Amino acid sequence: RTILGQQVSIGAARTLASRMAAEFGTKLSQPVAGLERVWPDAATLADADLGGLGISPSRSATLLRLSEAVASGDINLDAGADRDETERRLRDIKGIGPWTASYIRMRALRDPDVFLDTDLGARRALQHLAISSDPRGVAVRWRPWRSYALHYLWTAA
Repeated sequence: RTILGQQVSIGAARTLASRMAAEFGTKLSQPVAGLERVWPDAATLADADLGGLGISPSRSATLLRLSEAVASGDINLDAGADRDETERRLRDIKGIGPWTASYIRMRALRDPDVFLDTDLGARRALQHLAISSDPRGVAVRWRPWRSYALHYLWTAA
């Protein structure tokens, strides 16, 4: 979902994710409150043909590379994984930059101390709340809970 959301609106990312789940996800035998499918696993996505879903070719290639790395065990996205090593390996994948690798670290690896200082929503919230015009400087004070501060800023924006 993080890769799908790169440089598109939240709504567009949601649409792409819905298409992927519909095409490659496992159908639940007993749907719950509108939830009919679970997200496809990495092995399924590693072999998927993403053409026709409206995903750009470069983003599709990134998704396939990441899925292959997770399916093979080269990258571990479990909460107990070594965060520094996983982030480094994520950044080695063409199409995954610092923001994406850090976001995955925060969400998938459950790191409570990630701050995305280049994030537009965080920057706008800092200005709106008159906290600071220097995201990096102010975030230092929020260690070791910067991920929570970031979520607060997104909500405030």
